[in-house]
Amino acid sequence: MLDVTRTEVKYDIGPLEMADMKRRLGIFMACDPHNGEKGYLVRSLYFDTLRDADFEEKVEGYDERQKIRLRVYSADAQTAKLEVKEKTGGFQRKRSLILNREESMRMTEGDYRFLSDRDEPLAKWLYAFLSARCYRPKCIVEYDRYAYITDQNDTRITFDQNLRASESNFDLFRNDLPLYPVSPPGLVTMEVKYTGFLFTYIKNELNRCDKAQVSNSKYCKARMISKRGRN
Repeated sequence: MLDVTRTEVKYDIGPLEMADMKRRLGIFMACDPHNGEKGYLVRSLYFDTLRDADFEEKVEGYDERQKIRLRVYSADAQTAKLEVKEKTGGFQRKRSLILNREESMRMTEGDYRFLSDRDEPLAKWLYAFLSARCYRPKCIVEYDRYAYITDQNDTRITFDQNLRASESNFDLFRNDLPLYPVSPPGLVTMEVKYTGFLFTYIKNELNRCDKAQVSNSKYCKARMISKRGRN
């Protein structure tokens, strides 16, 4: 089981700014080994209550909130990560379990009973939490990511683009999953994640990107299609 607490900040930038930042960061940060030539795929299935409590708490700006998702990096993956992300102020705590493909498929169908049979305390907590609050699969979110990493304070900087989603099909392992575009062409979300503090040499490079921090959620952006009539 993974359990980490770190700071996460986000910026919306354009393709030219991304190219400049990648050039600068590439001098002293390593490329994520999964990047390949153009980055890698991230696909997540988000769960929420019948009344979409997690969505509403994010949109309303609650200081303490959580989101639960099942994530893969390929439609052909044989395992998936079941993640709980809890936000308190500026800190994010992420706990996760590795599920096999059969367990993951049961999750996509809203069947969480297998979690109660696993030994990990997080699995048993998730079973009780998801069942008691009537969590259901709500939306698949997919995008393309390019990442830089450094071991110093577990620092990670990612560039996410081509955000797309589906609220009608929750098959996480489908190759031809029908998706609709969510973000406008050219929009890139740069995320900076670190534990403790951000080293000055990284902070100085980020300061060259003259953009204000944003508090956007890929999940909420994707759900706005069906939430268009929300008051």
